[in-house]
Amino acid sequence: MTKPWIVGITGASGAVYGVRLVETLLERDIPVHLLITDAGWRVLHEELDWSAGRRQETIAEKFTGPVRYYPIQDIGASVASGSFLTSGMVIVPCSMGTLSGIATGASDNLLERAADVVLKEGRKLFLVPRETPLHAIHLENMLKLVRMGARIIPAMPAFYQKPQSMDELVDFMVGKVLDSMEIEHQLYRRWGDS
Repeated sequence: MTKPWIVGITGASGAVYGVRLVETLLERDIPVHLLITDAGWRVLHEELDWSAGRRQETIAEKFTGPVRYYPIQDIGASVASGSFLTSGMVIVPCSMGTLSGIATGASDNLLERAADVVLKEGRKLFLVPRETPLHAIHLENMLKLVRMGARIIPAMPAFYQKPQSMDELVDFMVGKVLDSMEIEHQLYRRWGDS
């Protein structure tokens, strides 16, 4: 059985990256445990016109496949325990507030606690920050997390593929995340491929 991935969506701009990652994992029958911060729900509404409530039923309407949604304050959820086996966690997009909370071990909500558990268990943690410009605290927190074993994958699309649509830009970034997760995909053409 394939171990699930935890996917977190925070209040940084770029909610489409998180939604596309979840869709791509589900297309491959990879189970997803989904966490969305309060600000993440706001961005989903603002950027993607999500207007439904914050419930498992809402998630079931948006995604097809093995996805489980947890309310952000449910610190008793399975993903809050190291005994719950996962492949790891991706936070996409990752706000600087969430990144800071993880870097300091704050665990103020389920998403931060799940990330803390992933780090303490030595599992894979990928953060896709979406902020510009960056100041010293942002950079120091990223460096701190990298030293703890996390991988930072900034939301920086490439243009050498001459993207023709927003979807192609999004797929490139999601593809870069999947590369780090070691999950095969065909979301973009690799450099040197014909």
